[in-house]
Amino acid sequence: MAEPVARYRTQVSGLWNTTHRIVGNDGELGVLTMRRNRFGLVCEGRWSPHKGEVLHFRRDPGILRSQFSLWTAGREWLGSSLRSSFLHREIVLHTGSRPLRIVPLSGLRTGWTIQAPRTGELARLEGGLVLRSMRLDVYKKLELEQLLFAYFLAWQVRREAFWPGPEQDEDPSLASAHKPLAPPPLAPPPPPRSGPEPNAPPTA
Repeated sequence: MAEPVARYRTQVSGLWNTTHRIVGNDGELGVLTMRRNRFGLVCEGRWSPHKGEVLHFRRDPGILRSQFSLWTAGREWLGSSLRSSFLHREIVLHTGSRPLRIVPLSGLRTGWTIQAPRTGELARLEGGLVLRSMRLDVYKKLELEQLLFAYFLAWQVRREAFWPGPEQDEDPSLASAHKPLAPPPLAPPPPPRSGPEPNAPPTA
């Protein structure tokens, strides 16, 4: 197992509307707040960093869960999320460059893993079931905004990670291994000739 390139932990307070303090190796990075509507659903969030730009998480219109979008204070779109089924425990995160998948960890672990096409696991979000706080381990290049968005979504459905998820490429040390190249495709046969073949005897 490879060591994470960055590690964060969260400190959660509040019952109805919650406050999440994101702490790294150099101290606290900022505060993420989540606000619920009268039906108990998280309807919006706000990331207030000690240094950097404020981010807004907004619920998009629709009946599906985990349907949010991420915006800057200057109304610049940074990403959106969608959970296409009420039964499947997979959240797709679109950031404009490559789609990311947030799925439960496999085995006897509680948490979520962030997967990217061809790259495998980018980060892991563990805990949150009993004490509500989580540990965020980043293994590969991942923007902080994307990590916060994934945490914002995963924390809301953290209890659904109680049951193990499907097997994934959750070992970052395996993603860099070279895979055997596929054999080149066979060349198509030459097209049939329309005229007489060369050296063919003349016809009477």
